[in-house]
Amino acid sequence: MKRIFHLLIAFLFSFTLGFSQEKTDNIVILISLDGFRYDYVERFQPENLSRFVQSGTAAKGLIPSFPSKTFPNHYTIATGMKPEHHGVVDNTFYNPEKDQIYSIGNREVVTDGSWYGGTPLWVLAEQNGMKAASYFFVGSEAAIQGVRPSYYYDYDGKVPNLTRVAKVFEWLQLPADERPQMITLYFSDMDDVGHGYGPSNDEQLKRRLDRLDRELGALFEGLKSFDLPIHVILVSDHGMVDVPRAQLINLEPLVEGLDARVVNSGALVHLHLEDQNDKAAYKQLIESRGKHIHVIDIEDREYYEDLSLHRNLMGDLLIIPDLGYYLTDNRGLFRYQNRAASMKTEVFGEHGFSPDYQEMQGIFYASGPNIETQKVIEPFSNVHIYPLICELLGLPIPENIDGKLEVLKPILKD
Repeated sequence: MKRIFHLLIAFLFSFTLGFSQEKTDNIVILISLDGFRYDYVERFQPENLSRFVQSGTAAKGLIPSFPSKTFPNHYTIATGMKPEHHGVVDNTFYNPEKDQIYSIGNREVVTDGSWYGGTPLWVLAEQNGMKAASYFFVGSEAAIQGVRPSYYYDYDGKVPNLTRVAKVFEWLQLPADERPQMITLYFSDMDDVGHGYGPSNDEQLKRRLDRLDRELGALFEGLKSFDLPIHVILVSDHGMVDVPRAQLINLEPLVEGLDARVVNSGALVHLHLEDQNDKAAYKQLIESRGKHIHVIDIEDREYYEDLSLHRNLMGDLLIIPDLGYYLTDNRGLFRYQNRAASMKTEVFGEHGFSPDYQEMQGIFYASGPNIETQKVIEPFSNVHIYPLICELLGLPIPENIDGKLEVLKPILKD
């Protein structure tokens, strides 16, 4: 790791020595640390991240939108809209009009721009004559409104983090008229280890976080070499909660014999019923078949509050387990059994639960020339990040978003 770090710094300075960047407009680097829970920095005190937090503004937590899943919340951060408004209502969901299931593992649908509503930050930037770049972010691979970032990569989790960091340095080295001002980065490390061992396994979490912290430290150090007004915003899409293997719930007996399409599992199952009149009967039947579950009528608006735009994507009933319980099918139970044996753990980590649970909260840390230093703010909804970035870049804020500039405007220097 040290050798890679030194090579990366050498690579950076081979570009920047003897080179003086001309002044330019603000640059924003939006970095997602997938699955990074609100309390990890305080618990583990990673050197570089702790220093970064002190250099700017930190929230005590970042409240995800429902459901607290990866794709809906990354795209919420990118658009300033709740999932019920931008249309990515879960990691997996069914569109009756297309008669097709959106699934994060299906490359054909993930790269199809017709699934994505709203105007992502990179699209807004490009539409206003500003270059954008993405080394991974949900939606950046698709032509949304016919637009992609000027520079982007199809997702490949095998790409080393330092390779992604080095590419940012290359982008910043470009001439002013080619240089991106809106850049996104994505790292999955803490989500990977959190799922594998749960958020209470300090040994495994610290080992992975220490490595990620060194890689982020290389980024932070390298950015100092550029004479540019760079703002770095670190976020995460959700937190994580422990799920003991004994608290996995088999979904199949719960929905056996139902005349309905069953979509997704985990912390949220969508039921699309053939007959709307069966709602009450199915709700009662499912709840009688299992403990630690709740069946919610979508019309009650308990979770998706606005049904005016994408009611057909959410189904008719939602099956939601208690916090710390998780729904899966027979194949899933078998996979968890194998994971427990291979990883020597009986506890896993999961998310997707109500944003009301603190365990689902992520992070928001921001630093840059226009950001207040050593400022701590209360937890806030992730829809409000979008207008902040618009303000930093001088981009117009769309009128139809859920985020409000006044929520984060106090962290900006006068």
